[in-house]
Amino acid sequence: MTTETPKKFPPQIKYIIGNEACERFSYYGMRAILVVYMTEYLKMASSDATSLYHFFVSACYLFPVLGAWISDRWWGKYRTIMILSMGYCLGHATLAAFDGKGGMYWGLLLISLGSGGIKPCVSAFVGDQFTAENKSLVSKVFDLFYFSVNFGSFFSTLLIPWMLPKFGPSWAFGLPGILMGIATLILWIGRAQYVNVPPTGGDGKAGFLTVLAYAVSHRAERKAGEELMSPARAKYSAEEVEGAQAVWGLLKLFSTVSIFWSLWDQYGSSWVIQAKMMDLRIFGFPVEAAQISAINPILVMLLIPACSMYLYPGFERLTGIKLTPLRRIGGGMALTAVAFLCAAAVQLLLNRGVKLSVSWQFVQYTVITVSEVMLSITGLEFAYTQAPRSMKSTIMSLWLLTIFAGNFLTAWVDKISLFPVESVAYYLFFTALMAAVTVIFVFCAMRYTVHDYLEKGDDGPPADLEPGVAADATTA
Repeated sequence: MTTETPKKFPPQIKYIIGNEACERFSYYGMRAILVVYMTEYLKMASSDATSLYHFFVSACYLFPVLGAWISDRWWGKYRTIMILSMGYCLGHATLAAFDGKGGMYWGLLLISLGSGGIKPCVSAFVGDQFTAENKSLVSKVFDLFYFSVNFGSFFSTLLIPWMLPKFGPSWAFGLPGILMGIATLILWIGRAQYVNVPPTGGDGKAGFLTVLAYAVSHRAERKAGEELMSPARAKYSAEEVEGAQAVWGLLKLFSTVSIFWSLWDQYGSSWVIQAKMMDLRIFGFPVEAAQISAINPILVMLLIPACSMYLYPGFERLTGIKLTPLRRIGGGMALTAVAFLCAAAVQLLLNRGVKLSVSWQFVQYTVITVSEVMLSITGLEFAYTQAPRSMKSTIMSLWLLTIFAGNFLTAWVDKISLFPVESVAYYLFFTALMAAVTVIFVFCAMRYTVHDYLEKGDDGPPADLEPGVAADATTA
């Protein structure tokens, strides 16, 4: 007897999606004006401003490790989100209330702790609301989840850069803080309806680092052909070792994805600097340099349904090649290199004295947005399905750590002034780096065995699939 697939999301999903839209409004609105605020209001050099920008973004994606650890081992996802969201609100208030570098540093620290700490919890929390009976909807809810991210991002990226010169930094930073308060309230309203998977700290189960440390220290006991975690089976349960092995496999795979974020997040830094060198009028209407990035979220909202309904199926029909999640991620990485090649061409013309409209940036934004849809949405969903219950937030945090590593690399390149931000060599360097790492990713993906972990009420061993082939829930 078969059960009909449910056609509606669980009712509590609306609170999580509403929370995410408001939180992303607050984050991207603040982030959209950060480089402009540092260069025009605090009079910082372009290289210093872009370096600090990427150090801040990298911190936002380092703190997920802390948030995931607290959530998985002690507080649980809902409580972790609520407590850290309060500090998040305080960070926005600090930016709005205090002028100068001191207030900015403290505000950014609190925001990075709050924003980063809740990231792996929210994305895993939405997946926790589903079971094996309605797992066919998991792919669709992650599409909706990502749509809400870009819905909030689009409106804040248009509004907040406009507010900065009109009303000053206090109001421009204050409004995102108000939206973060609303986000926290929305999540609290739905508190009675959530499925709360309990933390594992009290069950005596070993975490990833514990199992890894034992396996490494006893590596001499590993026989030829055995996996890294094999020695740990002598001390830990099959469930604990399977979980650690899943984390280790994804850690190796995700390490290559970090370069994508090194390039992608530059739409808020080097691409803003590039836009300031261009004619800031579109169809005769003046715009702010930081507003151009609003094209990214609006394109994402259009491309999400277009890709899933038309582009992916059409490509598969024409080529006979199934677009598994790992193939989508690899294709997205390749397109990112193309986007930066386009940016390099624009920079070349600008440096030769050619006056260009800022609308020329639409080409590079379009290409990198397609790559984002192929890589980021797929990667978020893929990470969740590869995680056993006890380590879902941990694996989600590993996905976010790729963003930390990528932004840290960009911050370091800007800090040492390897290439001036306004130079063609700057863009060509990142283009070549992205192309090289794409080849490495393809090599690693061909050797990765995909698992099917979905919430089933236990942590039983997953069904192994062929290398590079996704579970049903990840190919919808």
